[in-house]
Order: sequence, then C-alpha cells, then structure tokens
Amino acid sequence: MKIAIAHDYLIQMGGAERVVEVFHHMYPEAPIFTTVFNGSRLTDNLKDADIRASWLQNIPGVKRNFKGVLPLYPMAVRDLDFSGYDIVLSSSSAFMKSIQVPESTFHLCYCHTPMRFAWDYDTYMERQSNSGLFKRLLKVYMQRLKSWDQRTSKNVNQFVANSSVVKTRIQNYYHRDSDVIFPPINTARFSSSSNIGDYYLIVSRLVSYKRIDLAVEAFNRNGLKLYIVGDGPDRKRLEGMAKGNVSFLGRLEDEEVTGLMSQCRAFVFPGEEDFGITPLEANAAGRPVIAYQAGGALDTIIPYVNGVFFQHQEVDDLLKAIDEVEAYAWDIDQIMGHARKFDEQAFMVQFKQYVEQAYVNFLKGG
Repeated sequence: MKIAIAHDYLIQMGGAERVVEVFHHMYPEAPIFTTVFNGSRLTDNLKDADIRASWLQNIPGVKRNFKGVLPLYPMAVRDLDFSGYDIVLSSSSAFMKSIQVPESTFHLCYCHTPMRFAWDYDTYMERQSNSGLFKRLLKVYMQRLKSWDQRTSKNVNQFVANSSVVKTRIQNYYHRDSDVIFPPINTARFSSSSNIGDYYLIVSRLVSYKRIDLAVEAFNRNGLKLYIVGDGPDRKRLEGMAKGNVSFLGRLEDEEVTGLMSQCRAFVFPGEEDFGITPLEANAAGRPVIAYQAGGALDTIIPYVNGVFFQHQEVDDLLKAIDEVEAYAWDIDQIMGHARKFDEQAFMVQFKQYVEQAYVNFLKGG
C-alpha cells in the first residue's frame, strides 16, 4: 500500500507532533504533507522525513507568524495533491482533516480535536490581549470557518478520536461516529529518580486557554516553587503576574525536560486539554499529576493512582489539590505502570491493525 501522512503544520513541537513522529516511525517511506514547517524546530525523529509543504511555505515571515495567514489555510489544504496514494493518514486539530483525496483513496483522520479556536472561540480568546474590535471581526470569520469545517468533515472516510471528549465533539460538530485510540507515549525516554526536588512543574505552550495563569496565581499564594517550561504569546503576561518563586525556563531540550519531570514534586496540568500527553510523560518518570477534572485528563488520571483532580478552575481548588498531593504516599512503581499502558509500542500495534482493517472495510464498501 502506498501511504501518505498529513499534518496541519510543523511549526511548534507538541503532543500532536509527537504522534506524527510515531506515524513516521510506522511508515518511514510515507511523505508527510503539511501546510508550513520550520526545519529548525523539527525533532531529530523527523529530520529524515520527506516533508512536503503547501505554497504557504513560500510566504515571507509565515514561519514566525503562521497564525497571521489564517484565511489562507483552507485554500492551501485544498491544493495539496494526494493522487496515487492508497491511504492518507491525517493528523489534525485544525485544517488537515479537510483535504481532498481521490475516490479510490482511503482517508483516515486521527483527530486531536475539531478546531478549538472556531468551535470554542470565546474560551480560546477570552484572555487574549487583542482589541475588542479585532475579536468581534474574527468571531464573524469563525462562523464561516465552522461552516467550512463541518462541510469538509465529509472528506474523511473514518475518524479516530484521541480521547473520549474528542469523540463527543466529533459527534456533536460533525455528526460522525469515531473510535478512540489514545495517543502514544515514549515511556522509554523516562526514568524515576530517588532525588525529588522542591519544585512543581508545568510543560506547556504558553497560550491563554491552557490556564497557566491559574497555576501562577496559586503558587503566588502558597509560595512554593513552580518551574514553567515552554514559550508562547502569553508568556509576557504570565511573567508580569508571577512572584519570584515562579520561574519561566523557556524551551528546553527533551533531555532537560525529562530530568525536570523525574525530580518534580508533582506535575501541574491546569487547563482543559483534548488529551494531554505531558501528564503521562510525568507519570512515566514516576511523578504524580495535579489535573483539572475535565477533557482528556478524565481518560488518563485515576485519583490516588497517578494523580489528583481539582474540580473547578479556581485558585482555592488548585491549592487544595496541591495539599492533597503533598499529603499522600505515592507508589512510584504504580504510577510508572499506569503510564506504560499508553506506551508507543502498544499504540503502533493497535493503530496499524486498525488502519489495515478499516482499509479492508473501505475496499468492501463498508
């Protein structure tokens, strides 16, 4: 079978891009189609990949401001050519699920979420610093984008959701059924440490909907150390809020992040995510997670096995959860064992079998 992989954009390396790495490992001969990519940001696992970008790649400055060309993405994905492929695996949280493939080509979309910035616009934008006029105009455009997104969902032959909450969104927004296969975790990257530090840890893109501000406010109040790894447009605002016990470390190499995870007191996950790979990575390093009780965390966090929940996105609730995680005697082996259930080796076996069976059903007209 001739297979192609398609992903929204390869500009910032997060959980969705880790999935693309595994797809590339599974199908190393498959080219990776994308709208735009930044070669300097690619992980080592993607350095040898055959990456084919759309014409957006030729727009000056697009790698620095890939969100600034938002209206052009629907046209860019429409123009990608998938002639001659038997299967296209799209990895999408935005535009790539809308690609057009020949009738004889099977399009399976691994959906990280329907585009949040369109379907949950108010939550996504509420803490952004843009002007009120800009937000109102953008909201009008988002209504058109939602219509396009819903219409082009028919371009997908089979949806796979990365979590239960995403399965529900696919049903609600696209009126399509989907199966759930959780994203892969490379647990071999991580090991536990007997030398636990005096800090808590966040690893995240710094964008407002991830609610890093909630964690900053909580640690401002309790005075405990919090290390925040990552960068993004919300960093300046967050740094302006933070007291001296909250440190912003910027982007770090994977080895540095794994070291920080293995020695943190707990990993803090304050936003509602579609799945959330980083909490399981912290678990793979033997550390418990403090997570907001919503979204993908509902599929991965078992209270007092690998973490604790806080019920409301309020400072007092988060502070109580921090006290809980401090008071509990955590079983490191149990935490790591839970993470291994999501290991990428198991994912690759399960996903490859799923793709092959789904393709057979497609050929039969099922």
